[in-house]
Amino acid sequence: MLRNGVHIMTEVVNIKVEGVVDELILNSMQVLNQAFYQASAINQAEEYALVFEFQEEVDGDYLVVTGTLKDDTQTIKRQFEVNESKTRKYAYLAVYLLLLQRETGRVQSWGLLNGMRPTKLVHGMKKRGFTDQEIKDYMQEEYLVSDEKINLLLEVANHQLKVIPDLHTIQNEVSIYIGIPFCPTRCAYCTFPAYAHGPFKKWVDPFLEALLEEIKIVGAFIKERQLAVTSIYFGGGTATTLTAEQFEKLLITVYENIANSQEVREITVEAGRPDTITPEKLELLKRYNIHRISINPQSFQQKTLDEIGRHHTVEDVIKKYYMAKEHGFDNINMDLIVGLPNEGKEDLAYSLEQIEKLQPESLTVHMLAFKRSSKITQNRGLYTTASKEELQEMGQMTYDFAAAHDYIPYYLYRQKNISGNMENIGYSKVGQESIYNILIMEEAQNILGLGVGASSKYLIGTSVHNPKDLKTYIDSYQTYATKKIETLIESLEIGDTHAN
Repeated sequence: MLRNGVHIMTEVVNIKVEGVVDELILNSMQVLNQAFYQASAINQAEEYALVFEFQEEVDGDYLVVTGTLKDDTQTIKRQFEVNESKTRKYAYLAVYLLLLQRETGRVQSWGLLNGMRPTKLVHGMKKRGFTDQEIKDYMQEEYLVSDEKINLLLEVANHQLKVIPDLHTIQNEVSIYIGIPFCPTRCAYCTFPAYAHGPFKKWVDPFLEALLEEIKIVGAFIKERQLAVTSIYFGGGTATTLTAEQFEKLLITVYENIANSQEVREITVEAGRPDTITPEKLELLKRYNIHRISINPQSFQQKTLDEIGRHHTVEDVIKKYYMAKEHGFDNINMDLIVGLPNEGKEDLAYSLEQIEKLQPESLTVHMLAFKRSSKITQNRGLYTTASKEELQEMGQMTYDFAAAHDYIPYYLYRQKNISGNMENIGYSKVGQESIYNILIMEEAQNILGLGVGASSKYLIGTSVHNPKDLKTYIDSYQTYATKKIETLIESLEIGDTHAN
């Protein structure tokens, strides 16, 4: 770890857990440790900094779990559910969490929730008839989630139902994700399938030809089954890395074989890198009635953009944003990443000031996540990042900013190794929400992913992942397209078995 220019050894906190033999529970305890310690290990040393002692007893229909750490004792009493192993797991984890919070002085607002889609849990309960108060009581008792986070989840879920009133019954429609795996450069935090355009330019046309054929195969099935398409999302990479001519060819193929802009509720184009935006491309997107685009600064600090490899200027972001406005785009999203290297509260405050001046229709706030394959993670010791305490303060700054400027939270997700153990939130002005973002996060329908590295997500809980390697995709797209269709048929026949 690098702090103030000096390398600091990261100390491993060795923990002994006595009275627990279930490996699933022990593994979940190890996951919880990540919210409190930079490095830790359970039952793997000869000497231990912390020793937890657990015991349980059964009291009729209830399980009573007691844990002790030093002079602190915590007890949880839970009624046995149909799944007794789940009851036992969360009882032990609740006690463990309470003891860790007392030991460290750090309260984890998300409690025991560590899944990617906590709002999906809320929707599952709503579909089963639970009231908001019943949901709140359950999440407090079962998962020890704070009032603040529960209220946020309920606000997001309830707003989603205003945006998509048929969210709970939309499973017979599909959405389409089309991945363009090229960017001007690869950002240090990126883990998406993305190739630097310059060195891989010769691959663009072969990739595009394969993609167009994959679209035709999948589109033929959609037309045959007369499936309604809810939304189409052009992502990547950066979709607008393609030339205007190439992108028009792509749009024509999609509109002819899958659906056009009048037949879907929303089409989004990820134009995240401003150095890919030209007047010709904006004119093209407007002519084909693209509903929504993204122009993503990530930060308004030039030093940060340089360090993470963006290779464009802050001025480029502002210039291209106004250029898009001049071309008539009235639903523009901007992304910010909180916790980028060498950024603190003052840097974030400056970025938020620029967002206030620009007033994009939606603002997506990501907390930096240390994903295994990113350059930042692989070279973590070379980067200085804010402390957990400062990150949480920065997160609060974004909440306050959104509330003060009429941005409503409309989707939310969490990631492993996310900075500050927090969450990513999509905000928008009323009526400017991204339908696709809601659908993908709530897993409300089957979503077909086309292109290099694109994933198809099905309601039966399975996925089909296209190859991330360009040549492999070009050589095998037909096989994967067929597999996607076969899995879609199975999912449509079986229905939603993956709901909460």
